[in-house]
Amino acid sequence: MRATKVCVLGGSGFVGTRLCAALARRGYRTTVPTRHAERARHLRVIPAVRVLECDIHDAALLGRTIAGHDAVVNLVGTSRDRGRRGAEFRRVHEDLVRKLVAACREKRIDRLLHVSALNADADHGPSRYLRSKGRGERIVREEGAADLRWTVVRPSVIFGPGDALVTHLAGILRRVPVALPLARPEVRLAPVWVGDVAEALMTCLSDDDSAGECYELCGPEILTMRAVALRVRDELRLRRAIVGLPDFVARIQAGLMGVLPGATNSTDNFLSLTVDSVCARDGFARLGLRPRSLDALLPDIVLQSDRSPLGRLRRTARR
Repeated sequence: MRATKVCVLGGSGFVGTRLCAALARRGYRTTVPTRHAERARHLRVIPAVRVLECDIHDAALLGRTIAGHDAVVNLVGTSRDRGRRGAEFRRVHEDLVRKLVAACREKRIDRLLHVSALNADADHGPSRYLRSKGRGERIVREEGAADLRWTVVRPSVIFGPGDALVTHLAGILRRVPVALPLARPEVRLAPVWVGDVAEALMTCLSDDDSAGECYELCGPEILTMRAVALRVRDELRLRRAIVGLPDFVARIQAGLMGVLPGATNSTDNFLSLTVDSVCARDGFARLGLRPRSLDALLPDIVLQSDRSPLGRLRRTARR
């Protein structure tokens, strides 16, 4: 039976915002629980989206929040552990998932879409992040098996306006005067557009055959990190060298950056990059979808990443 009321955990985030807009266009009624409602104020302009302030890590509140919905989508994740030796990853990627599965079973909600990560592996993932993501998947599969029609989605690196790939690289390239030092320059990625990830989730939500399946989501191109940086640099029309760092230097750099307030890099992030982020099976093809390429969307993303007065004028003029 088609879901009409959907609760989206992490709905105010990067993927969640796209998904909530897509759900509204398709006539779904959506609830987005968040600890800080002010951070989700951009969702209030989307019809049929209700923002609810609550702590989803409180098991009782979580149960009451999801009650009455036809399906739940879990987008909650973090790439920052803040030096807690994996404690934050366990809290977000494992403990919360266990509470959610239990709440779905208690409230008799039988449809759960869980967004994990490509290379998630509970036992052999190279980083705490990927191991915790793998354990979260295991919880969904094993603890929800009897009562839940679950679907797991495993995207590669997601790109789009405000992302941690193109926007992040554009910001650094604008600041560095001569060269960009780049960790793991030859690691291979299959960047996937945020809109395509949202579309895949929409398809899974309406397709009963996707229950019990895992979909790897990759864009149509496989690129090295260096190639992505070069494309962003060329789109910015900057003259910057892209200098690949030896692994031992990159690891030291990541470790030092990881202790800074608001750090966007850490040793664990570096370890996640020691494996290629490419798909073994084409999840988009299995869902009957065709993802868009980085090249097709790069100009607009780079333009939106420019927050200077000139950049604002260009966006206004659509140049």
